[in-house]
Amino acid sequence: MLPPLKNGEVLRGRYKIRERIGQGGMGSIYLADDTRLKGRECALKEVEYERALPEKIRDEARDQFLREATVLARLDHPNLPKVSDFFSNGPRDYLVMDYIPGKDLRTLLLEARHNKIALKENDVLAWADQIANALTFMHSQEPPIVHRDIKPSNVKLMPHGLIKLVDFGLVKILAPEEVTITIIQGQGTALYTPLEQYGGSDAHTDIRSDIYAFGATLYHLLTNESPVDARKRFLHPESLIPLRQLNPALSLRTEKAVLWAMSLHPDERPHTINEFREALLGNYDPPQNAFSTYRVNPQSVWDYLAHPMETTLTWSAAFLLLISLLATLAR
Repeated sequence: MLPPLKNGEVLRGRYKIRERIGQGGMGSIYLADDTRLKGRECALKEVEYERALPEKIRDEARDQFLREATVLARLDHPNLPKVSDFFSNGPRDYLVMDYIPGKDLRTLLLEARHNKIALKENDVLAWADQIANALTFMHSQEPPIVHRDIKPSNVKLMPHGLIKLVDFGLVKILAPEEVTITIIQGQGTALYTPLEQYGGSDAHTDIRSDIYAFGATLYHLLTNESPVDARKRFLHPESLIPLRQLNPALSLRTEKAVLWAMSLHPDERPHTINEFREALLGNYDPPQNAFSTYRVNPQSVWDYLAHPMETTLTWSAAFLLLISLLATLAR
């Protein structure tokens, strides 16, 4: 990996680095000043490719990044940061986005835990409504865009109350025939990742994967307890504790809607964000078995992931999933 950018360094003759504000496996995130538009702060998300990869693979990855950055730059929604530019600088690529001030929901969660209080259900549901707005917009694009890394730290609450769903690092663009293209390879964050994102294949990732991660995020916010890793639930279906056992003040409607979204089998989840929103906030009653589908038979999930006649997941990918599950069991 190359050394990080220096404070005061100017990229593309325009973006003056103020400080590094985040770091991930593919690079850093920087706060920068736009010298062309005085007073505008922006966030630069850096992508650095593994130099050990063959040059052809790196070139293909970079071309893919630039194609998909073009798509992201077209997105315009109040609950998403605006991507205003993208460019290359030597071996690194950059996305330029609006800088979002405020605290992320993970920080608010930790503050609540420190104060030995729970976040208010009404507040969390109001945030959920705004997150749903962002996801509905993304999923309605042609082709649909799937975030794939929804979690409390990727949701920011601005000082005036507006929610922003941030970090496009794992965004998926669903191409025709359900072939998925990845901007930056990754599997999401384990606590919020549905089972179909494991196993080394993206063949099953679709909008229902975001619904699972959305539900798992709400589970954490409403209970102040981390959701159980989907791999552990596959092996121990009873390990996920219902929300109201952890926070008795929650409504039954909220508990049922969140557990419905967290069903292990994608077919047992809400099919759209709006369906989930209606179960959570509106007039739609979840199916009668919604309270129990989060304990779905692991065999049905395995059949969904591994059946060669009905899915496009290769057996080698299914084997990788099995190894991942066994590693979880061994811990």
